[in-house]
Amino acid sequence: MTKQKVTAQDITEITSVAAPVFHPTEDKVAYVATAINAEKNTYESSIYVTTVTGEPVQWTHQKDRISSVKWSPNGSYLSFLSNRNEKNQLYILPVAGGESRQLTTLPYGVSSYEWDPSEQTLWITARYDDETGWEKPEEKKDEFPKTYTAKKMKYIQDGGGLVDHSKYSQIGRISLDGNLELWSNEHKNESVQAVSPDGKQLVISSTTLEDDQVFESAVYLADVETKTKTAVTNEPGYYGGAAYSKDGCYLAFVGSNRTFENATHSNVYVYDLQAKTVESLTEGLDAPVGDYVVADVQQGASAPSVVWTKDNHLYFQLSTQGDVRIYAAALDGQIYPVTGENEHVYGYSVNADATTLAVTVSNPVFPGELIFLEIQSGERKQKTNHNKDYMETKQLIEPEAIVFEGPLGWQVYGWLIKPPEAQEGKVPLVTNIHGGPHAFYANTFFHEMQLLASQGFGVLYINPRGSHSYSQEFVDAVRGDYGGNDYQDIMAAVDYVVEQYEWVDSNRLGVTGGSYGGFMTNWIVGHTDRFKAAVTQRSISNWISFYGVSDIGYYFTEWQIQSDMTDIDKLWDHSPLKYAANVTTPLLILHGEDDLRCPIEQAQQLYITLKRMGKETEFVRFPNADHNLSRTGLPNLRIARLEEITGWFVNRL
Repeated sequence: MTKQKVTAQDITEITSVAAPVFHPTEDKVAYVATAINAEKNTYESSIYVTTVTGEPVQWTHQKDRISSVKWSPNGSYLSFLSNRNEKNQLYILPVAGGESRQLTTLPYGVSSYEWDPSEQTLWITARYDDETGWEKPEEKKDEFPKTYTAKKMKYIQDGGGLVDHSKYSQIGRISLDGNLELWSNEHKNESVQAVSPDGKQLVISSTTLEDDQVFESAVYLADVETKTKTAVTNEPGYYGGAAYSKDGCYLAFVGSNRTFENATHSNVYVYDLQAKTVESLTEGLDAPVGDYVVADVQQGASAPSVVWTKDNHLYFQLSTQGDVRIYAAALDGQIYPVTGENEHVYGYSVNADATTLAVTVSNPVFPGELIFLEIQSGERKQKTNHNKDYMETKQLIEPEAIVFEGPLGWQVYGWLIKPPEAQEGKVPLVTNIHGGPHAFYANTFFHEMQLLASQGFGVLYINPRGSHSYSQEFVDAVRGDYGGNDYQDIMAAVDYVVEQYEWVDSNRLGVTGGSYGGFMTNWIVGHTDRFKAAVTQRSISNWISFYGVSDIGYYFTEWQIQSDMTDIDKLWDHSPLKYAANVTTPLLILHGEDDLRCPIEQAQQLYITLKRMGKETEFVRFPNADHNLSRTGLPNLRIARLEEITGWFVNRL
């Protein structure tokens, strides 16, 4: 059978299999399958349950988004959050049979929750209003527009709009019959992370409401009855994802201090509840704990920060050398990988006797499925086939891993996809640059890369300095050097591929990227004429205005450019807009109208400046689209975006 080329519409054919979680006593796993309903232009999720020997069975059939699937401590219930009624509410489903039941009807929804070991109550985190509490505010009809007064720097949020500072996160306790009571007693943002095995303590994270210039989150132990709190973290930073050991003697959590601000590697920490000491288990690993992959098909992907076994071993994700792998650690400091190389493990769970892992896994030609992995033998068994038809009918191309030398002699890693057309002669090359910049391309399925290759383009995507999964020095190296050695890394990649692969047409080069990748695309076309076409997406063009208009501008700029409004010259020197007169490359500008991370004025400035200078440029605006358009945006707009990108390159390369 002749396989079909990948198309932009293919995103409606791919199912995301994610968030596996083992039953606490039985070898069965719940997971979430999410697909696009093209007719309704939305995403729909279902919970499936499978066993080591059985077939997956669908447990929920409502057409909505589902997240935070958990088994109750004794396995009597399956619980989850769902947006069936617009806001995420908490539902429980009796395992013995029956329909799922909605526990909460909170006007602002539920953001997270944990089961109490009694199985009679759950602890929730939800937005709380100073005036109305958790009650639904009185509806007022025919209300005239009201003013909004900003009193804090963090007054806008991408994906959320204007921030209502009268609402903040609080912890509540809800019974199975829906009786909800407030537990938090401080005017702070608090969220519940874990409940002790005896139910007497909570682990909570807490951040102050008053200071929105200090980005830190501490972990506390809190007595359920007295509400007395004891700090667990002893160094400023951002910490969370806490979990108690099975015996209740230890608490593990993940986080990072502020040594390198948001470029700092995260570690696994263990708190000894008796000795009251904290130790980092992973400080000897020069790689970040967690998953920092940039991809575009895994919907609702989530994984626990840490998982304990009955023998007090810990499992966690590690981003390393272009992979996300599961590692195990013992309290005596032993650390070893459990899963293999050349793949992206984006979800995992461990069974009760710690013999089997349930993992959701992807690689560059495998969108992702649920796999059972026997820990001792390494034997694998694929349990789901949601994407079988897609893989059997589509022409998916395995990329080649490459490594080359960048500035300072550093090794830089990436991938190159060779399209079938390259067998007949030279083909154009498109370089795709990721955002972040502290994220990374990985050995994972990326529909956009396959789409570009299906159009006859060679596709180059690399991890320049600033990318995660390598060393702390490597990820930090971009800060204060935007447009410096990171730019040279990308150009060195292009040089390497042009020299080493004779099928690449050096006269037909394209470049694209979003967010940081959009900044870098803008920077590239202002500093070289080697590229014949470029597409910049949700980009930064002017660090001076970005400082005040972005929801993160006032601190991200200081962290990354290492400057602020007291040094306009430095901000301007790093701004692609400064170099607009140098641009000779035809540039397509794509931007979401509701993007508050990189607001659309960044695109407007660039477009008008280039147009006024007589440059070849076009500007496409996406309504109802925030910074996450390419990943979780409205499906029809995601397709339109992909068609704009490929169309621009097809017509100019």
